[in-house]
Amino acid sequence: MRYLALLFSMVFALMVYGQKLPVDYVNPFIGTSNFGTTNPGPIAVRGMANVSPFNVAGKQNLPLEKDSRWLSTPYVHENIFLTGFSHVNLSGVGCPELGVILAMPTTGRVETDHLVYGSTYSSETAKVGYYSNILDKYNIKVEATATTRVGVSKYSFPKGKSNILLNLGLGLTNEQGASVKVVSPSEIEGVRSVGSFCYYKPGEAYPVYFVARFSKPAKEFGVWKKPARYNGVESQWMEYNGNTRLMKGYAKEVIGDSIGAYMSYNFEKATEVELKIGVSYVSIENARENLEKETSGKDFDQIMAFAQEEWNEYLSKIEVEGGQEEDKVKFYTALYHTLIHPSTLNDFNGDYPKMKTRETMNTKGTRYTVFSLWDTYRNLHQLMSLVYPKQQSNMVKSMLQIYDESGWLPKWELNATETTTMVGDPSGIIISDTYLKGIRDFDVEKAYAAMLKSADQIEDNPLRPGLKDYIDKGYLTTKTINSGSVSITQEYNIADYAVAQLAKELGKKEDYRRFSKRSLSYRNLFDTEFDLLRPKNDDGSWLTPYNPETGANFVKNLGFIEGNAWQYSFMVPHDIKGLMKLMGGPKPFANKLQEVFNRNQFDMANEPDIAYPYLFNYVKGEEHRTQKKVSELLNEYFKNSPDGIPGNDDTGTMSAWAVFSMIGIYPVNPAEPMYALTKPSFDKVTIHLDRNYYYGKKLEIISRDSGSKEIIDKILINEKVHKSYFITHEELIKADTLTFILE
Repeated sequence: MRYLALLFSMVFALMVYGQKLPVDYVNPFIGTSNFGTTNPGPIAVRGMANVSPFNVAGKQNLPLEKDSRWLSTPYVHENIFLTGFSHVNLSGVGCPELGVILAMPTTGRVETDHLVYGSTYSSETAKVGYYSNILDKYNIKVEATATTRVGVSKYSFPKGKSNILLNLGLGLTNEQGASVKVVSPSEIEGVRSVGSFCYYKPGEAYPVYFVARFSKPAKEFGVWKKPARYNGVESQWMEYNGNTRLMKGYAKEVIGDSIGAYMSYNFEKATEVELKIGVSYVSIENARENLEKETSGKDFDQIMAFAQEEWNEYLSKIEVEGGQEEDKVKFYTALYHTLIHPSTLNDFNGDYPKMKTRETMNTKGTRYTVFSLWDTYRNLHQLMSLVYPKQQSNMVKSMLQIYDESGWLPKWELNATETTTMVGDPSGIIISDTYLKGIRDFDVEKAYAAMLKSADQIEDNPLRPGLKDYIDKGYLTTKTINSGSVSITQEYNIADYAVAQLAKELGKKEDYRRFSKRSLSYRNLFDTEFDLLRPKNDDGSWLTPYNPETGANFVKNLGFIEGNAWQYSFMVPHDIKGLMKLMGGPKPFANKLQEVFNRNQFDMANEPDIAYPYLFNYVKGEEHRTQKKVSELLNEYFKNSPDGIPGNDDTGTMSAWAVFSMIGIYPVNPAEPMYALTKPSFDKVTIHLDRNYYYGKKLEIISRDSGSKEIIDKILINEKVHKSYFITHEELIKADTLTFILE
């Protein structure tokens, strides 16, 4: 019934409004080049399953084949050789993981070597909830869609012998090992081992379970295994495909690294076969239940229509009018990318794996995973709080579940493992920001206790290594941390500021004073010789020699992680006025900030400096620089093309920057419910606020031009003049209209 209602609502909208829907503006190919590491395959909103074309493992792709720097995406737009469709993937990350459970349709003899059975492809199409191409080698049309936990494919085979392969050896993960079993001529089940994300924790493997169901029973089936060495054993059901054992009709479990299974058919005419693969991180039984609950009784077209309507429902929370059509594509694609991660971990029945032990737990809400928090604490969660507060509430609750299970808040959590990737203590920043924005349906006292633990526990602290020096000296030294002593100090400062703000809200006055003081300790690292931050040695002396430009483009720098002094020195969003004073006042501050751009030190593809364009708003009379720079960056780095994201999307962080910037607001300071203002990209933006959190009303952001539309002349809230280039969260959600008069 819900499917019919949703389908009717889409048709009704088209009939009444006669215009494109938000889903029609999404281009899933954006970010599939230039190391954006997104993929064009279908996925449900925050889905567990994602059917992505897998084209990064094939000899015909050289020199693009599996670039040694970037193994983190199953699909690169420039590649031309496809070896299957993976069913669990990550979007926008910079480290390898998942990209497993590959299905591949072929014709003719069963081949098990992906370099032999792989194919070039053509007629490639992608839109929300749908992907399609034609495999040139076989003249097979492939179509794919997805539910939350099930990947669904439709293969249009020509007449003759055809096969569907499930390859469990290929993937992006650093782990190996799988098991597979043919249950019947129409079902295969199995497990694939994954883990060791980013190589940070070698050996921390965990399972992905799956059940694959075929709409037509196979005439012949079997499994294959590439043995470590041939032992001379033969049998009537075993033959060799290269050096791989092919076991026809074998219906027992097979375990190994390079293994797979196949279904074979002999069609008398062109025939369609649908393949549904349910996945789970708990068990094969749950994978099967996920498949049945989400797809039973539904064909490919029904599942696709439901996926598209669900996406349209979420994307329609923000409606844009006017402006350029290309801008609408950039905007809705960016919003689409922010709704992929964090993604769903729990099964249909609520089961999910516990942190560390992986015993089965159960949740009544949604347990989220893929918390790339060093990235997303800066803007993505603020976007979720404003537009999707229920999701954000469940994300905070998921963080607290992780704390209950592991003893610590997450740092970079992935599928119930803590990867400890990147630096800082980001969870508390998000929790504080969420609570201060009025989303309070979680246990804030537990959250606060968890934040205090990571902020104060000296020994065995996975979130804040070097904490003793940080507390004693006020900063980390080049001896304490072998890389990033300054930037990690800054991250701890921002986290302490978040603790202080939540302490203030909860009436914990002593904690407020203590953490407010701690949050300013970066000032000990400000060097007046450069008017920039600089690392210190253990004895308090400056690191010498010192070049503030060293460290960009992943060059190692003792002071900074993935950046240099120019790209980090303004990353003190909680103390801009203090930094301004250190630099000699508002004018020197603005000039120094402009130098970042003039020297080509600004890096749009990395998080530490992405708020920089908005910092001109802190200097009276210089706000026009923010408006000009944001517009330039949107035009230069965000495009309706595969290279339309400036680098890794970082699980939606770059996309969130674009969404906020095109709306005309930006959350410069995490854990402060405040937005900087800039010129919107559209004539009108309507945000439909969640009635359960924000009074059930809509907010309209309007642009009126009285000239060349280059800069803001006036800002009005409900038609009354607003004399600041900042607006509080409370002012924003209570406003009916926020109007920019442009000149």
